Amino acid sequence: MFKYIGAALGFFLLGKSFFGAIIGFSIGSFIDNYVSGKPAAGGSTEDMFDYYRRTAAGSNNDFATMLSALSAAVMKADGKPLKVELEFIKSFFSKQFGPQYLNTNLKTLKHFLESDHIPLDQICGDISSRTQVEVRIQLLHYLFGIAKADGHVAEEEIRLLKRISDLLQIPNSDFESLKNMFYRDVNSDYHVLGIEPGATEEEIKKAYRQMAIRYHPDKVIHMGEEYQKGAKEKFQKIQEAYEAIKKARGIA
Repeated sequence: MFKYIGAALGFFLLGKSFFGAIIGFSIGSFIDNYVSGKPAAGGSTEDMFDYYRRTAAGSNNDFATMLSALSAAVMKADGKPLKVELEFIKSFFSKQFGPQYLNTNLKTLKHFLESDHIPLDQICGDISSRTQVEVRIQLLHYLFGIAKADGHVAEEEIRLLKRISDLLQIPNSDFESLKNMFYRDVNSDYHVLGIEPGATEEEIKKAYRQMAIRYHPDKVIHMGEEYQKGAKEKFQKIQEAYEAIKKARGIA
């Protein structure tokens, strides 16, 4: 509606100028997008953050909006959003927030996927200001799950996940632990525990105790079913890494 009003006003106010009509149409289109809650195509970073805030404020679960934005960023990281990644997200959202909200959440995800700009700095800052570090670690675990949905975590995805981790103020040791649960090499069991292969037996046992406490599922017991599932999987990975190291080194 506003795009047509703008075109008419621009035409007459600028001396019945066709150029004025174009300017008015563009301004009116922006207003239409703002009123409808949709970012303009190729909208600026600030436009998308405004969309993020409006959507979060108007939703039944603003955490779903946070997840939609970060999920879209990970899907786009390697330049090729995949159906298997979308299916992973749909399953998580349905179980976490309820199937009755799935279509709404997927529409929000679609907006972020179609945008040229996902304002990660502002969104991660908002998440950091409102959540405990244990929740942010579990969120990063979920994002790694998207990256691994196709069976492989690409280098571009690792770089983006590291950036998100830093923006969420997650300690590097926690990032490395999570990364090595999904992106493994010969030393991954040690890195899951946050130590190096040269660690002593006592250092290994101490690291395991600390990680077992830090990653215990009870830390996110107030969150939904799917987060609880992810927390238990993460806790199991820590136990498996510890058992593998003990077996390899003959530790009782």
